[in-house]
Amino acid sequence: MRSIWLASALLLGAHVGAAQQSTSAESRTPESRQLTAQPSAPAVRIDYIEDSLPNGLRVLYHVDHSTPVAAVDIWYNVGSKHEVTGRTGFAHLFEHMMFKGSRNVADGQHFSLLEAAGGRAGPDINGTTWTDRTNYFEQVPSNQLELALWVEADRMGTLLETVDQKKLDNQRDVVKNERRQSVDNQPYGTWFENMFAAAFPPAHPYHHPVIGSMADLSAATLDDVKQFFRTYYTPNNAVLVVAGDFDVDNARQLVRKHFAAIPRGPAVPPLPNMALPPLLGSGQRRVVPDSNAPAPAVYVAFRAPSARDSNWAAVPLLTSALANGKAGRMYNTLVRDRQLATNVFGFNLGLVDGADVMVFAAIGRPGVDPSALERTLLAVIDSARAGVSQVELDRARAGARFRFVDGLQRTGGFDGRADLLAQGATLFHDPNRVNTVLPHFDAVTVAQIGALAADRLVPNNRVTLVYVPAKDAGKTGGQPTGVVP
Repeated sequence: MRSIWLASALLLGAHVGAAQQSTSAESRTPESRQLTAQPSAPAVRIDYIEDSLPNGLRVLYHVDHSTPVAAVDIWYNVGSKHEVTGRTGFAHLFEHMMFKGSRNVADGQHFSLLEAAGGRAGPDINGTTWTDRTNYFEQVPSNQLELALWVEADRMGTLLETVDQKKLDNQRDVVKNERRQSVDNQPYGTWFENMFAAAFPPAHPYHHPVIGSMADLSAATLDDVKQFFRTYYTPNNAVLVVAGDFDVDNARQLVRKHFAAIPRGPAVPPLPNMALPPLLGSGQRRVVPDSNAPAPAVYVAFRAPSARDSNWAAVPLLTSALANGKAGRMYNTLVRDRQLATNVFGFNLGLVDGADVMVFAAIGRPGVDPSALERTLLAVIDSARAGVSQVELDRARAGARFRFVDGLQRTGGFDGRADLLAQGATLFHDPNRVNTVLPHFDAVTVAQIGALAADRLVPNNRVTLVYVPAKDAGKTGGQPTGVVP
């Protein structure tokens, strides 16, 4: 399974949900042919039909006959923020458990059945987990739509019949090994969980990493795991999207045939209060000796408006204006001019509750002074408080529009149309949100970006992680302050 507990964060700030009830296929407004200095960008509309079942399952249908494929995408409203202290990592663990068989699909057969029908494991058939949701998706030839619906319904309705201690132990070991590979034994691998731990207070649901801790994974019992499934993997806590080349009436019959008999689950426990102050209140800095690191690296994060905030669209545009592309300030200064870094990047995580996080990072050249790398990166970030130019904003906006529209060219898969419809319905309670993303980007002004930078890119809202090769741990310009727990 593709574990998106980290990777999906890179673009989530630019991703949202799709249209009022309609049976028409996707349509796009032609680009204006007027000879103006600033031609209007093409509009995008994803049409859909919304439906529901008596058991609470919300269903969206999006018809597109241009390609003979059909996509099934199901989002469960459960992520790491729904876990409790001492039992972290359950949502990600279930991303794996959901592929271990159900009543009518043997262990390991989920992929093989769909691959035999023409799907591709990985880009077309997969599951991902994040702080705010878990999703599973399949894209197959359109004549195999019923197969995709059947395998999803079978594991929603009958997975617990086959979950046993052996499967739990097996997948727990798989997840532990994934953590070793992607976190513990990777250069700079712990930056993500260290950043979360610093950006969110200990009692906040975003404080712990999505993958969970080794201790919590070891402590999970079979009863714990079963109760988590009964609570969250239910039709009344899910959104199902069917997209592609199909007849709506027939698809409705198939959905009812396979999902209607699954009983409604219990009421989902409410989340604790996720509200946070706009700023951290004090800067935090930590020096991390890293035996896996070939060179120093600096990660800097700032608390930002959440993806549900009215100012959400300015957040990814600010990070992109500073950090993305070879024309950006960070690349020009750190890579081209000063030659301190080999790579720079920036993004926001797209978190929907309480606050989001903007991240900027510079991976140093081998042998470079970590203190010089840190000072220069912070200076570039600080420069944004004086404003971002129209050229920088336009460049960032063009990149954001391209990434969003590029995803919409796909019917299924991660970030495809089915996925973004489900995202809008699940996270924003509005499947039409996919049709408002580009207008929100287009409405962001230089003044808005400047105000966001001036308000949020400030020292008392900053978390700095300085990773140094273990042998160079003393070359960091002093002792760390506000150490991440």
